[in-house]
Amino acid sequence: MMWFNTFFRPEIFNPLMAFWVLPFAIWDLIWKGFALWRAGRNNQPNWFIALLVVNSIGILPIVYLLGFQKKPNNG
Repeated sequence: MMWFNTFFRPEIFNPLMAFWVLPFAIWDLIWKGFALWRAGRNNQPNWFIALLVVNSIGILPIVYLLGFQKKPNNG
């Protein structure tokens, strides 16, 4: 329990910082989840691994979803 007391010391833990980090974490989780699902369904293992490893506040998943996922073949 010592790590808890060390992490939440007033001079280290800033509630305002937590106020900004939480929305970005949720934003990234939504985009990353959708992009990982699409990469898995499209059988693109390299993209899946890159999306899983790289944390980019949703930028890499958006780039993948807009430009690099396989397009459906309707023909």
